[in-house]
Amino acid sequence: MRFPLGIGGVIVAVASFLVLFLTFSAQAQTAPPLLRDLALRTDTTRYTLSRNTILAQGEPSLYFYYRQEDETAELQIYPVSFQAKAPLRLNRSADFQLVDSVTAVDNSYYRAKIRFKELTAARFLKLTFTQAADSAGHPARTQTVNLLPVTRTTVDLATNDNDLYIGEEKVFELRSNNPKNVRTSADWTRGQDIDYRITQENGQLRLHVLPNTLGSRVLTVRAQTEKPFLTDNNRRLSYALPPLRQEFTVKSSRLRFLNVDKKEVTIDENSRRRGIEIILDNGRSFELKRTYRVEDQEDPGGALIAEIFTRSYLTNDRVLCWVRVYNTHRQTDSYLYIKENDQPKYITNFNISPKTAISGVTVRHRGGDWTTNLAVNPGETVDVRLEGESLQRARFHFEDLTVVPSDSSVRSDAAVVYRVQVPVTIDKKRVTIFNAGQPTGFALSVREFQRPHPLDFVSVTFGESPRSITRLNGPVLYDRVIRDVVFSFNSNGIDTDQQLYGKQYLTVDIKTQNSKGELIEMRTLDNIVVCPGENSVRAAFYQDKQCQVGNISLNNLLGRKTYDLDDWSRILITVKHTQAQYGESGFTQQLELVLKRKVKFDIDVSFPAGLLTKQIGSDASVGTFSGISLATLAQFSFYSPNKINRLRPYKIGAGFVALNAFNLSPDNKDRNLGIVILGSVYPTRSDAKLTFPLYLGGGYLVNGGKPFFLLGPGIGLRL
Repeated sequence: MRFPLGIGGVIVAVASFLVLFLTFSAQAQTAPPLLRDLALRTDTTRYTLSRNTILAQGEPSLYFYYRQEDETAELQIYPVSFQAKAPLRLNRSADFQLVDSVTAVDNSYYRAKIRFKELTAARFLKLTFTQAADSAGHPARTQTVNLLPVTRTTVDLATNDNDLYIGEEKVFELRSNNPKNVRTSADWTRGQDIDYRITQENGQLRLHVLPNTLGSRVLTVRAQTEKPFLTDNNRRLSYALPPLRQEFTVKSSRLRFLNVDKKEVTIDENSRRRGIEIILDNGRSFELKRTYRVEDQEDPGGALIAEIFTRSYLTNDRVLCWVRVYNTHRQTDSYLYIKENDQPKYITNFNISPKTAISGVTVRHRGGDWTTNLAVNPGETVDVRLEGESLQRARFHFEDLTVVPSDSSVRSDAAVVYRVQVPVTIDKKRVTIFNAGQPTGFALSVREFQRPHPLDFVSVTFGESPRSITRLNGPVLYDRVIRDVVFSFNSNGIDTDQQLYGKQYLTVDIKTQNSKGELIEMRTLDNIVVCPGENSVRAAFYQDKQCQVGNISLNNLLGRKTYDLDDWSRILITVKHTQAQYGESGFTQQLELVLKRKVKFDIDVSFPAGLLTKQIGSDASVGTFSGISLATLAQFSFYSPNKINRLRPYKIGAGFVALNAFNLSPDNKDRNLGIVILGSVYPTRSDAKLTFPLYLGGGYLVNGGKPFFLLGPGIGLRL
């Protein structure tokens, strides 16, 4: 009897089936299932939970093939029992985005659409479905379906140069349809004729090879994937790609390569004079107690890089040496040639780096540029760039600061960039930068935030309850006596848990004007310092004798008090941040208080002319027109409520009217004196010097003792 998969395949299939059966049986015993089936459909294939389930790390998982990192899939969810009153829901996850919400279809199943994110990098991908309890007595249920994204990955090596040399590393490019899914490693294989490692640079796979044995050798590369693929008719998971085999011809180098146990040597005073102990491969022709010159070129006359002094042989066919270094060297630049009498004998390679030294430190705040000002603020996250020599090998540490991992970090021998977070409760004024526990001589200074805060923490009182100055926009018309104008400051309204602003430096400009706009008095208050209150986490660090305590009264500053100002006088107040303290303009708020009045009382002298009078009880139906009269009235004028210092066109007053007062003829019998109440209408033009008001009213004639009415124009002169 023959089995298509072989006996081993049948055993694996039966074992997988038993594990799946036992797993689902255990789940059925613990909780009733929520789903009868689940279908996941990509653009080409439909995968179901009942047919496309496989064991992955001991758990049943629904596998599906993907071609793109952000693959879009449609879900068809078949519950065990469809409950209209308790719809099924899909829990959100960071691994995918719900494009179309879960929707019921024909009261039999649900449909949804999702878009995955970074499938190759995703780990433990799951779909979690929940259904709330309903009024029919069905309990709340939850079921999680494990997903296993699989993909077909190919890797190919093509090279035209098949010659390798002992001790020389060579790099080839690998072609792949999905480079992200190929596992890379920084470690070399060991013990092979040709060691190798796979790296990735700028999205391109690279194969590094290092031959160890002469002759024709076959390199076998066994690459692994991040996401698996299925073999044996979708029955077994595999992460191993088909081996890549390439034949190379390994040749001996013109000079023998000697390995050294130390790949990094620091050049300093000790390594120049006393030397550093190293172990070197035995060069066979080495002579003990002899000094060999090390240069960076094969030809004579190269620069002296180091000197190697052979001390003794070791039992593992190696030589104990001293090396004294005089110049820097990087392995990527060239090989190092060990010479005897100007003749190269061997080659080796190791890095010779200067001692770590910092030449400069710069800081970049969020949204800003690099600056040499090393001041940082509590609670702030900043980038710190260190520049100097041999920095990549250093182990820098910032006192009491947290280093935040960042994708944009830069690290090289010439510069390193760290993103650090300053604790909001830091109690130091200076943060030392250490290297391997030793101070580097550079430090960051901690400075309190000094940013302009909106002026809503400034309140003003002028006869009513305090109001924020930012809410008083435009002229404020006040119809009572302003006893005083008082400024108060809400120190707890500056700093919050999320935002720190620090001390607020304010300048207050005060001007008072009369009703004509003429300046009465002007004062300026500067260096007003308002410190954040006790609610701030930095309150203890803001303590200062300059901090404003209490309120500011305007009457304590002005010579002419606010309660002594005339009608329609103005108090102009400008509150702004002191620009010199911030380096920017900050915020500015203006307040204009106007002493509004509704009525004006005054004594008015006018010259009515051509008044038409009518005496009560007289036989004449219409009175006579008088000549020029003289009126002296105590009048009330009324201000327009919607305008500043603008009178309405009418007045009401009471007083005396001398009828025909300027007619001095002895035959004048119409001259008389009347006690009157008059209403007058004036032109609305405020710039007219000569006006002609209209009078209407009545009164009592002194000569004759009769009441009368009068109507007529007058002559007004404005000086």
